[in-house]
Amino acid sequence: MSDNATVRHDEGANRYVLEVDGKDLGFAEYRPDDDRRVFVHTEVDDSLEGKGMGSKLVREALDGSRKDGKRIVPLCSFVAGYIERHPDWNDIIDTTGR
Repeated sequence: MSDNATVRHDEGANRYVLEVDGKDLGFAEYRPDDDRRVFVHTEVDDSLEGKGMGSKLVREALDGSRKDGKRIVPLCSFVAGYIERHPDWNDIIDTTGR
């Protein structure tokens, strides 16, 4: 995993952005819905495959959502898969009204 990887919340674009060595190489996009964030799509550059960057992106997006008092609707299969493997996020998952 790169030491130069950061995740930032681009609230205006409704997404969390993965930046590696100064380049935007991934994002987790959500649709705001009152007290929820409906995660609809995640992309990470192919050059980062197998390096844990997708997990870092989703983990920090979920952590930011929790800190912001938001519940999560994981429509994106990558986010849903991450949550399935890490049940410590179950307290903020909202599966009603997907």
